[in-house]
Amino acid sequence: MELLQLHYFRTVAKWQHMTKAAQELRIAQPALSKTIARLEEDIGVPLFDRERGRIRLNTFGKAYLERVDKALNLLEEGQKVVSDLAGMEHGRIHLATSTLDLLSEPLGKFLALHPDVHFQITQATIEEMATLLESGEVDICFTHLPIRVPDILTTPVLKEDIHVAVPRTHHLAKQTSIRLSELADESFIGYREDFPIQMLYDQFFQKAGITPKFACRVDDPGSIQKLVRAGLGIALYGCISREEDPYLVMIPIEHPICQRHFQMIRHEKRYLSLAARKFCDFIIQYFAESLEK
Repeated sequence: MELLQLHYFRTVAKWQHMTKAAQELRIAQPALSKTIARLEEDIGVPLFDRERGRIRLNTFGKAYLERVDKALNLLEEGQKVVSDLAGMEHGRIHLATSTLDLLSEPLGKFLALHPDVHFQITQATIEEMATLLESGEVDICFTHLPIRVPDILTTPVLKEDIHVAVPRTHHLAKQTSIRLSELADESFIGYREDFPIQMLYDQFFQKAGITPKFACRVDDPGSIQKLVRAGLGIALYGCISREEDPYLVMIPIEHPICQRHFQMIRHEKRYLSLAARKFCDFIIQYFAESLEK
């Protein structure tokens, strides 16, 4: 039995689909099928039920996967321990996040100080982050949404006020504050409905007792900024993540309280490498200093 077989098995078990697993592993699907067949031959029992081209983890496979996860996680933890002994320059950090707009600048500054630290960044939903933390596939999560799994440590990093972004020519542009309930008749630019940030914004609208009318839904903050500037509608927008725009006005929201609370989240029972610990400390200090300016 080879270590590579175990990695392949865990990936196939995750997808329960040979083609998708092969795409993630970047190998040919027939080669992956042969590897899994050899593993089953070595163990002496089938790990998957196969029917009409579909595969599903069976009772043997589920029991084996539990042990494989523990073994591979221990090996990965051992690699992190050795890397720490060798020094930070050999460190690797796997980070999962629901948003990249706030992290791009501090990531760049951290890498400028530690150019040999290697990052793997996964943009994930809150459900995916919970699974990745529990499995040990990620070291740290950065998100404004709560992750409800056992044995996690949460460190608050940043509180961001949400404003209403309007063009300078808009009839609301001279207001010093506003209640969301006053915007029931306005056209909004928003994110797609399945985006975590839009789910948070929808909670604010619900508290205000309004159902917003969306003129357009997009994927990124830059597009929202451009469409608001063009006069297509107004939008909710984070006061920290935005770039200064001379054509927009950011109006504070008086009611309800509209904020995002970002945190660094890690699993208490997983080993956190020296590089990952240094990165957490750096992010906390970076945002603390940025708020003092």
